[in-house]
Amino acid sequence: MPYILPTSDGSVTLQSDIHHVSYHSINGAVTESMHVFIETGLRKKQQEQKNINILEMGLGTGLNAYLTFFHQKESEIFYTALETNPISWELAAQLNYPQQIENQLTSDIFSQIHTCEWEKDKQLSPHFSIKKHQKSLQDFETTEKFDLIYYDAFDPAAQPELWTEAIFEQLFSLTASNGILVTYCAKGSVRRAMQAAGYTTERLPGPPGKREMLRAVNSYQ
Repeated sequence: MPYILPTSDGSVTLQSDIHHVSYHSINGAVTESMHVFIETGLRKKQQEQKNINILEMGLGTGLNAYLTFFHQKESEIFYTALETNPISWELAAQLNYPQQIENQLTSDIFSQIHTCEWEKDKQLSPHFSIKKHQKSLQDFETTEKFDLIYYDAFDPAAQPELWTEAIFEQLFSLTASNGILVTYCAKGSVRRAMQAAGYTTERLPGPPGKREMLRAVNSYQ
């Protein structure tokens, strides 16, 4: 079973017992998720449109979904999450994210993210719905297009099969025109795989402990 690790900003993360790497940065779990997924992903799309269809690859601790709910502002969020190895609510309940962002009013939302049924739409608020799929990206089939993709798979050393050109071709086919994909990973091989799949990429400053991250755009009309 994954076990809890402290991180530098006071929030915690989990260490995977399968891949032997942490789910989030030990330099700050909340800090990393805020920087990579909220600030360079969600906030950019919020400047462009109100209705935002989000796909998360790697629901994991639920932190990215929770932060997205907390920072939804006036947006209409439709959130789809993929996870092959979900953690138990008993373990998730020990994570200190509601306390870390000082919003006990939404602690019930964090619980619902983890306990709502798989493969069914769950309305968490009038402007935020989530649907979780317990399946791999390779097995995920949909006709939907996504405005924003949070790519939060374990790093290429742990899961090299999820950082290939073929994977990014699949993701590109799921990305709406002017849709973006954000990830903490900035490896040259990953950037080149994204470009070969059709994305326009940009390197951006990374969160604490990482020099850079990547944002990829489907710039085809």
